[in-house]
Amino acid sequence: MERIMFKSPVRKLVKFFRKSRDGWKAKYQEAKTLNKRLATQVRAVEKSRAAWRYKAESAERELRDMRQAGESLKNSAAA
Repeated sequence: MERIMFKSPVRKLVKFFRKSRDGWKAKYQEAKTLNKRLATQVRAVEKSRAAWRYKAESAERELRDMRQAGESLKNSAAA
């Protein structure tokens, strides 16, 4: 196998490669944290929307039932 020869001294290369590695690790960790935070926020928003949708549908059903009750009272009073 052919050995790669660098012109720079090994001590400088080690420092450069370590800095590069630490940089991409930090970048990855930050992206991972952001991804997790956004996923949690999405779940919270979906849960909230579902709760509001349930409340709205319940209110619509209640209103429809009250209107039907009012109509039946009008019809029975008119008869």
